[in-house]
Amino acid sequence: MTINPTTPEARKLATDLLTETRFGALAVTLEGQPYVARVAMLWADNALLTLISTLSTHTQGLQANPTCSALIGEPQDKGDPLTHPRMTLQCVAREADKAAHKETWLRAIPKAKLYYDFTDFLMFSLEPTYIHVNGGFGKAFRLTPDDL
Repeated sequence: MTINPTTPEARKLATDLLTETRFGALAVTLEGQPYVARVAMLWADNALLTLISTLSTHTQGLQANPTCSALIGEPQDKGDPLTHPRMTLQCVAREADKAAHKETWLRAIPKAKLYYDFTDFLMFSLEPTYIHVNGGFGKAFRLTPDDL
């Protein structure tokens, strides 16, 4: 795959994908194997936030090994899904202050009010270390956290 030089348009595409994100695929390592789950996500404080239960397999994976990846960007209703923008972020997960993010999270994902305060739910900050943006065929870019 050809990687294009990072451009202002690539940075804007990445920023747009991040600010529109409300869910994505989270990949963790579990017992030496990859494990992927769909989770709610929100871009805030230069990281993807996710609110997940300690009962979940992917939470156990993050707690055992904080390196992970997130895939965001959903295909639109029409056209070839591979022509629609998406982004993979390689990240390091750190437990975040759930109370500090409550207002922002519930404004973006109001249905979470039903379970936000459950004691088994933790907030994780997925801090990007490497970003791969794919804007469609021939539109691949590598970004750094400083590009966001």
